[in-house]
Amino acid sequence: MFELLIFKVLSKSFKLDNKTALITGAAGLLGLEHAVALLECNCNLVLTDIDLKKLVEVQNQLKKKFSKSKIFIHELNVCSKRSIVDLNDLLIKENINVDILINNAALNPKFEKNNQLESSSRLENFSLEKWDLEISVGLTGAFLCSQVFGTTMANSPRGGCILNIASDLSVIAPDQRLYKKEGLSDENQPVKPVTYSVIKSGLIGLTRYLATYWIGKNIRCNSLSPGGIYNNQPEEFLQKISSLIPLGRMARKDEYRAAIQFLCSEASSYMNGHNLVMDGGRSIW
Repeated sequence: MFELLIFKVLSKSFKLDNKTALITGAAGLLGLEHAVALLECNCNLVLTDIDLKKLVEVQNQLKKKFSKSKIFIHELNVCSKRSIVDLNDLLIKENINVDILINNAALNPKFEKNNQLESSSRLENFSLEKWDLEISVGLTGAFLCSQVFGTTMANSPRGGCILNIASDLSVIAPDQRLYKKEGLSDENQPVKPVTYSVIKSGLIGLTRYLATYWIGKNIRCNSLSPGGIYNNQPEEFLQKISSLIPLGRMARKDEYRAAIQFLCSEASSYMNGHNLVMDGGRSIW
């Protein structure tokens, strides 16, 4: 009987009934998984992405499993404050309160999947245009969304929760040996670009700042730093990265759902300003 009571209490703390979460970059690989995680907790969703066509596909996919859930979609350019303000105004007009903001939008070039020459990813060749674009989406976008939606949360008695999606590369440097290709000179070897580390590290700083900014307004802000996810990478790459992870493998795409549920619900009601690292142990080895 006692164990059943504990189960009921824990289950209730994860519930998100009558809550609405806004996810940026929702048409991406992890965006879909975040959506499923929250729908499992009975949360309403506002899914946003710059790719409206793909967003419709995601909505249709989710509706098949969660037919009774409220799943709204809106095109959103996180690089444009005007676009964010317009959406915020629209949601207020429609009496949709954003209780949870997940800053997930990012550009993440998969150099390990490219068999062609990729010297442009290297620091000495990395263009200012690519720097500006990737920083704008991954870091400035999170700032702008937090500024607009977070301020609305702070002005509401409901308060709210902000979750920034970072990476294990927010706490460790990329191991460029993972991307090395035989037959290429050192100056032509592909690498994880500098922007990825800068953005993900910057999100941790943003998390701590926001966690202490709206004191007394019932706003929490945390970050999740996932490790690499299986996504049809070449076998050679999988062998290399698996050797760097104590668990001996990358993550399945659904293995972060419980962490999303925890960080966005009352189950983590006393967690604020924390970076939850889930990387199979890679960052401690």
